[in-house]
Amino acid sequence: MTIDREAQIKAAIKYLLITMLAVASIALLIGWSEGHFESVETMQEYIAGFGVLGPLVLTIIQALQVILPILPGFLGCVAGTMMFGPIGGFLINYTGICAGSIAAYWLARIYGVKLVRQLINLDKYDHLIKWVNEKKYYTIILFFAILLPAVPDDFFCYFSGLTQTDSKKFTWIIIICKPWYILGYVLITMYAMR
Repeated sequence: MTIDREAQIKAAIKYLLITMLAVASIALLIGWSEGHFESVETMQEYIAGFGVLGPLVLTIIQALQVILPILPGFLGCVAGTMMFGPIGGFLINYTGICAGSIAAYWLARIYGVKLVRQLINLDKYDHLIKWVNEKKYYTIILFFAILLPAVPDDFFCYFSGLTQTDSKKFTWIIIICKPWYILGYVLITMYAMR
């Protein structure tokens, strides 16, 4: 395969993914504006309306709620557990949230601070980015920020993409730390359903 052909294929895949993200984001925003994400019940009804595609729709919603931080992630975690059981709900939410977190990192890495400023509040960006790039322990802070449920991890996903944080290290932190708070929501939901 020639270099030009390979570059064309990569460009086509990139534009296809951007188009898919744009369409899914518009669908999410429409669903949000129509009130489908006001409660666990309305979200369940919305997802159930997609029939056998419901698990895929929830996975996409959970990925997009990281990329477009307008929805609280716990809604999907609770709705997924109630609809698909503890194992199915966990796997769907884990897949979607990890995919969204990694996508947020790469969006920040590729498109930079202009895009990120439109999505999240970066009032102290200049100070923070200088501090992070000078310190050696940002990885530890990132680890605990992703691990703990009350920390705004969407911010850290985008912010890490703007720093010198290694992509493999970031991905491993997401894969290792994300399941614990999702598991917490699953257990709380299962307990509440008794």
